[in-house]
Amino acid sequence: MKRHSLIKALSAATVMTLGGVGYAAHKRGRNPYYRGPRSDHFDGVRFHSSDQPADKTLGDIARWRSRRGVDSPLRQAWPAFHPSPYAPDVPPERVSGLRVTLIGHASYLFQVAGRNILVDPVYARRASPVKFAGPKRVNPPGIAFADLPPIDAVLITHNHYDHLDGAAVARIWQAHQPLILAPLGNEAVLRAYDDTMHVETRDWGESVDLGGGLTVHVTPAHHWSARGLNDRRMALWCSFVLTTPVGVHYHSGDTGLRDGATFRDARARFGPPRLATLPIGAYEPRWFMKDQHMNPAEAVEAGLLLGADQMLGHHWGTFQLTDEGIEQPVDALAEARAAHGLAPERFVAMRPGQVWEA
Repeated sequence: MKRHSLIKALSAATVMTLGGVGYAAHKRGRNPYYRGPRSDHFDGVRFHSSDQPADKTLGDIARWRSRRGVDSPLRQAWPAFHPSPYAPDVPPERVSGLRVTLIGHASYLFQVAGRNILVDPVYARRASPVKFAGPKRVNPPGIAFADLPPIDAVLITHNHYDHLDGAAVARIWQAHQPLILAPLGNEAVLRAYDDTMHVETRDWGESVDLGGGLTVHVTPAHHWSARGLNDRRMALWCSFVLTTPVGVHYHSGDTGLRDGATFRDARARFGPPRLATLPIGAYEPRWFMKDQHMNPAEAVEAGLLLGADQMLGHHWGTFQLTDEGIEQPVDALAEARAAHGLAPERFVAMRPGQVWEA
């Protein structure tokens, strides 16, 4: 295969697998999403964390695929259908306390203090820019779209296709007219799906008051963003902290553990959370994924650094993005809990339709 054809094929495969990858080899001097002042995490074109690793290259992608079984585990086959043991949830209209339902992968409904908040709602059959290829959903959403309660806010952590389903957000906007909150630059992505959509964007360290004593804070994460091949890190990514009348809730979004500082800093600023929702999947091979995705052992470490009373795990078991088996995160989480002497109920690997209530 000629080099041009090889690059094209590898690029397409990676877009389908990871939900959009912009490579270091693709240079761009203008940011199509965001224009703003330089900061300690924005250089005028691209966003970055304090210890931003080098962007992955086409050579790294080729190594990942060619070295499976040599310097990284073989890709484990997933079943075409892997239903949750939980029936789809039909949530109550409002909850005065805290009720959490996993819709699937990284999509949640948080019902807290009388507010209904969706995080990264993905209802698409594929986590992909196209309908005919890319990671396919292996279980139905844990809440049917028609069964969603009135939605007050939608929180978007970043713009990868397994977290930002533009068509679903547009549909939610038309049905519920919620506040839509995303980190800097993502309003351009979202409004491409519906130009009437009202999107609030915030930088790390900023917040939005939802009323009733509930505030959403935008906090740093170790990840990246892209919707295509030449827009890597041109929109910001984040974690969220919800300060509420019933306690603090930390939601990580996608993140690597790195030195753990983001979790220590969140605890210092907001106190130990009552609940932490943390990713436990899409982590193999480690040499490729470690900077951007935690494995279950690192997720346990993050929860302990936060001092969380309760931890819930997501980002596994719905879309195959990486090489681990479909139930491997559950087994690895059990081992990590045991290593730290944590009871099984302290950190639960959530499945679509499963509900946790305070």
